[in-house]
Amino acid sequence: MPRISSDTLWELAAAEVHSRETGGGEEDGGGEDGGESVSERTVFLMGSKAGGKTTILLRCLDRDEPSKPTLALEYTFGRRARGHNTPKDIAHLWELGGGTSLSDLVQIPISPVSIRSLSVILILDLSKPNALWGTMEKLLQAAQDQLEKVFSLAQQGQKTKSGTKHQTSVHSAARVLPKDFPDRELISPFPVPLLIIGSKYDLFQDFDSDKRKVVSKTLRFIAHYYAASLVFTSIKSESLMSKTKSFFSHLAFGLDRGKTVTSDPTKPLIIPAGFDSFTQIGSPPTSDVDITSLHAKNPKDLWKKVYERVFPQENTSEQRELKDPAKDPRYSEPQIDAMRVQKDQELDQYKRNAAKSWKGLELDT
Repeated sequence: MPRISSDTLWELAAAEVHSRETGGGEEDGGGEDGGESVSERTVFLMGSKAGGKTTILLRCLDRDEPSKPTLALEYTFGRRARGHNTPKDIAHLWELGGGTSLSDLVQIPISPVSIRSLSVILILDLSKPNALWGTMEKLLQAAQDQLEKVFSLAQQGQKTKSGTKHQTSVHSAARVLPKDFPDRELISPFPVPLLIIGSKYDLFQDFDSDKRKVVSKTLRFIAHYYAASLVFTSIKSESLMSKTKSFFSHLAFGLDRGKTVTSDPTKPLIIPAGFDSFTQIGSPPTSDVDITSLHAKNPKDLWKKVYERVFPQENTSEQRELKDPAKDPRYSEPQIDAMRVQKDQELDQYKRNAAKSWKGLELDT
């Protein structure tokens, strides 16, 4: 019997998904019979630790179930029928847990198979402004680095493979802004559609008005700089969750995201991509800061320095998850846990015996 490599099944699955996304094959419903094809999109959620990512995702999917802390990287999916007796569109949904501590896992949802239909949602906890910029910066940079790596691999693949269909699918993955997009020459668009969600607005609205203004204007700048949509929400507000769901459904299923625009800092922000501008946002709120004293390399760096003067950032680079999942009572397995304890004891005994033997060897020497 011929030996089958361990990744053969993965390769076949990846090829099947790629075939469906690029319109190939006979099972996509797009053949001569005129059937409708099934749309498959991928949405990757990341953001602040304990920022409400899972709860927001469940609400957007209309799932009435309690949320649990995300251990590392979790996958689920959503389906939506376009109409009666029509195929159901599928959204592949990935959620990264742990805040910034597991940012290297972005390589799993951001892959050559997913980029053609990929969107990213960044959820930032508005109630913790001192961790907001660091979280945003590290996660977006990790995602962007992985996207650039995947795009580079895709371009290299073009040089070794022929075929119009393959080339079209790779080129269509790159995000192209309309020519009339505000400040098109001054911004740095995120490589794929990006939605920034400010969570826990119910707590944020009780902040001092000046501090709310700093956070709101800064996030408006960041969202516009990356050509992203921005929405503030709270799981305690049905109205805000409804608007958040429309943005989510736009990315996951291609539905209309609505036409509501709110840029008043005294209200929850709702700004679709392309509906803001640097002129409307204005300059950084620097009532207590002399801009000339800040040695910034570019506009984004200037906003960062002003923001960090108001909200000194916590160190997020070392916030590794130190808890051992094997000792978490939520994942208790009595028989396995008992065997684990026994093996740990055997390991400790082995270490003690080994230490004694090495000490004796040193004395003999």
